[in-house]
Amino acid sequence: MSEVFEGYERQYCELSANLSKKCTAASLLDGEQKRQKFSEIKAGLDEAESLIRKMDLEARSLQPNVKAVLLAKLREYKSDLNNLKSEHKRIASANSNQAARDDLLESGMADAMSVSANQRGRLMMSTERLNQSSDRIKESRRTMLETEELGVSILQDLHQQRQSLLHANDTLHGVDDNISRSKKILTNMSRRMSRNKWIVSSIIVVLVVAIALILYFKLSK
Repeated sequence: MSEVFEGYERQYCELSANLSKKCTAASLLDGEQKRQKFSEIKAGLDEAESLIRKMDLEARSLQPNVKAVLLAKLREYKSDLNNLKSEHKRIASANSNQAARDDLLESGMADAMSVSANQRGRLMMSTERLNQSSDRIKESRRTMLETEELGVSILQDLHQQRQSLLHANDTLHGVDDNISRSKKILTNMSRRMSRNKWIVSSIIVVLVVAIALILYFKLSK
């Protein structure tokens, strides 16, 4: 695993959790405080998007087996970021609606009780959607952890296979050495046999000549 990627990853997870809290808080604020919170959320989203791009570049520069694991995690982070952006837009839209309702109240064209009930309903919907977003984030992080564990297991298996191949290669080298030594021994034995064959043949020829000479001298007498 890349230490650079892990650094970006930690920054993003912390930033994502912080943005989720700010989105929840922003839905309960109004006026200047809400606008200030929106500005903070927008800056955080820009920073999160920058971290996503950095993680993407770092992951694509690594080896294929590591890159596949990191890109899978990165897809989860991108999905998480899209959820945060959607939540920000939804709250911003609700803020615009709230501003319109305030204008109507100021001009006396809206019923106070109806607006109050509508606000409560929207707040309840906002809370429910935030809870759903939190559940989706938790599910995404659980899937990310499972993917990471699977990647680690695959890397361990590949390491074991590499060790087995290296051991087999060493064994083959040992077999080659033994074959070479056996070949040298057989060659030396073949040469000795050829030399002994010539020696025996020479002795036989000498003996035949000696016997022939003895017979010749005996028959001459």
